[in-house]
Amino acid sequence: MTDAVIRIKPHYYIHVLDKMTNVTRVEVGPRTFTREEQEQVVLAPTAMVMIPPRHYAIIENPVVRNKDNEVVFDSLGQAKVKHGDKEVRREGEPFALYPGESLYGKVSPLQVVAPNTALRLVAKRDCVIDGESHAAGSEWLFKGPGTYIPRVDVDVSEIVKASIVKPLQALRLRCVKEFTDAKGITRQAGQEYLLREAGAYLPNVDEVVVETINAFILTEKKALHLRARQEFTDVFGVQRKAGEEWLVTLADTESHIPDVQEIVIGEVDITVLSSRQYCVIVDPVDAETGKPRLGTRELRKGECSFFLCPGEKLENGIQKVHILDSEEALLLRAREQFTDGDEIRRPGDRWMIHGPCDYVPPVTVEILESRRTIPLDVNEGIYVRDIKTGRVRSVIGKSYMLKSDEERWAKDLPSVVQEILAKEGKPVDPKGQTEVVTYKAPHNTAVQIYDYKSKQPRVVFGPDLVMLGPEEQFTVLSLSGDKPKRPHVIKSLSLQLGPDFMTDVVIVETADHARLSLKLSYNWHFEVDKEQPDKIFSVPDFVGDACKAIASRVRGEVALHSFDEFHRNSAKIIRTAVFGIDEKNKIRNRFAFSANNLVISNIDIQSVEPVDSRTRDALQKSVQLAIEITTRSQEAEARHEAERREQVSRGQIEKFKLLNEAKAEESRKNLLQLQSQSATVESTGAATAEAKAHAARAEIQGQAAVEAARLNAEANKIKYKAELAQLKAEQEAETEHQKALNELEISRARDLAAIESGKFKRIVDAIGRDTLKSITTSGPDMQEKLLTGLGLQSFLVTDANSPINLFNRSAQ
Repeated sequence: MTDAVIRIKPHYYIHVLDKMTNVTRVEVGPRTFTREEQEQVVLAPTAMVMIPPRHYAIIENPVVRNKDNEVVFDSLGQAKVKHGDKEVRREGEPFALYPGESLYGKVSPLQVVAPNTALRLVAKRDCVIDGESHAAGSEWLFKGPGTYIPRVDVDVSEIVKASIVKPLQALRLRCVKEFTDAKGITRQAGQEYLLREAGAYLPNVDEVVVETINAFILTEKKALHLRARQEFTDVFGVQRKAGEEWLVTLADTESHIPDVQEIVIGEVDITVLSSRQYCVIVDPVDAETGKPRLGTRELRKGECSFFLCPGEKLENGIQKVHILDSEEALLLRAREQFTDGDEIRRPGDRWMIHGPCDYVPPVTVEILESRRTIPLDVNEGIYVRDIKTGRVRSVIGKSYMLKSDEERWAKDLPSVVQEILAKEGKPVDPKGQTEVVTYKAPHNTAVQIYDYKSKQPRVVFGPDLVMLGPEEQFTVLSLSGDKPKRPHVIKSLSLQLGPDFMTDVVIVETADHARLSLKLSYNWHFEVDKEQPDKIFSVPDFVGDACKAIASRVRGEVALHSFDEFHRNSAKIIRTAVFGIDEKNKIRNRFAFSANNLVISNIDIQSVEPVDSRTRDALQKSVQLAIEITTRSQEAEARHEAERREQVSRGQIEKFKLLNEAKAEESRKNLLQLQSQSATVESTGAATAEAKAHAARAEIQGQAAVEAARLNAEANKIKYKAELAQLKAEQEAETEHQKALNELEISRARDLAAIESGKFKRIVDAIGRDTLKSITTSGPDMQEKLLTGLGLQSFLVTDANSPINLFNRSAQ
């Protein structure tokens, strides 16, 4: 500032620099400062630093003070400052900042530490607080409630809040460095432990809160499965080894907070067995030692409930008691030697328990399967195998219960047999058929079954039911089929005995080398020998063999004849080739195969077609020519017949024409007569109809006029009635309206009269009777007094417009 005179207000100050000594001093108001020539105001008037109660300020580079709290000056009069240091000042009188001092930040309120909270303090340098020495870097807590007074040698690193430990909760704490807690227990760095006391807990500076652990509530149906991390003694005073597992149940405690050395594997539900249930426990725990008995099994029956201890497990879960009826049994096998009543069972022994009863197997017994009596009809059966001897037999037509040393045997069938049975609606299990294999032999068929044990076949003639024994198999027929015949086309279990037919295509060549394709159909049947019924199965493919034999005969015979000769006598040549000629030079009627008693009884030639295209064309041309010749002859015959019929028809037409003309003339004559009669009737009828029409018109017009008049009268009547009703309604409405108006007027007048009377009554009551009496008599009294004062007895005032008869007045 350049002003020579500076007025400093109260609680303000300035800095003045003496240029001669280069010393800056403080001038404090209130005062008027006169600047000298060698002085310079380096700080304009500035408000002093005022610290309210419960506030503080930090001063950088504070001045040095002596024991009496006075500022220390050097020899030149310059205030000494502690450079690079800070000072905390609290509430008090306003103070000025000496040269070099500065306010760090702003004036701030003191920090209030709430209950259940604390300030984490860190010493910046060695210091002594409340008689306790703190080295630089050490930490401690300032616990609330309270007001923290800041220090320049202490920093607040964070605000620590207390953790609330509710009932059934615990705090998991970890030690950061070695210290002794409030209970006098020395904690090592990295050690974890639990705080179980309910309430607010403020952790020490050397420990941190890892997590809050909730207690597990234990009930009668729930237990806690724990495992030890390391060797320790639990809350129940039991020494636990590392890796040991155990259960905590309701019998131990109602709630359990897992310790830091305990791992919670999970919650274990109670196992409940009803009176009709049981279970087998594998590796049960010994109740006395608490150790599992590995490799052993224990049976528990209901009614009971228990928790599975660690290491225990249920074999096949909870099982129901086996309830056997009279048709049911259990197949059992001994696991180890034991005494069953009076009998000693050795390992591997098999036996059965039959119903009715209920059964719970001991741990020494294994249930192999449950068996029931198998009901079998007369045509049903099963294969049974004795596991001791290996003998297989079939049981048919009776209910059967397998014995302990028996089992159902699955019979293997060839795949072709399975396919044939599946096509006939009898699917077979590919793994084997335990039921007796049955096959319904159709009517007029034969089925061959071969017994591989006795090495003898048997033949069953249909209709019949074939039931295979354990060592028997069907003889599968593989027959030729298609046209021409191909081998192994038809697979069948039954052999048709006939009569039936089969068709084949045979290629032959005539003597003139014409190749022809013959389509032949053979009627056949078997002649069964009852003594040797299996002879009909001697030829595996009787169809192919018979067709080949017949085809060879036909080809040999056709080769001896020309095409024309064969074309004319094909049937005779083929039948002769197949059947042959007897002693009487006649064609036989049968061709028998002695190998299997097959008989061919007839041959039908269905078609003969040339194989060579030229021969086929020539044959077609000859056939077409024959057809044309036949067609032309038939056309000529038809033409002659048509001409004859045409002549006959023309004659008849002429005859009918003449007859029709005669009849037409007769009809014309009758027509003229009728026309004349019709003209007469028409003229008479026209006049009559016209007269009748005029009369009817007049009548209709009269009726229409009368009806119109009647309708007009009714319309006028309706109109007048409507006008009358409207007028009556208007008058009634007007009367009602006027009546309503009158009633309203009467009501209004009545209300006004009541109001006026009430008003007058209120006025009279307000004025009073005496007052009214006085008002009423005030005029005559005043007149009387006036006249008395004038000395007049009476007076009369009148004018010329209203004369008074004084005579009459005086008489009065």
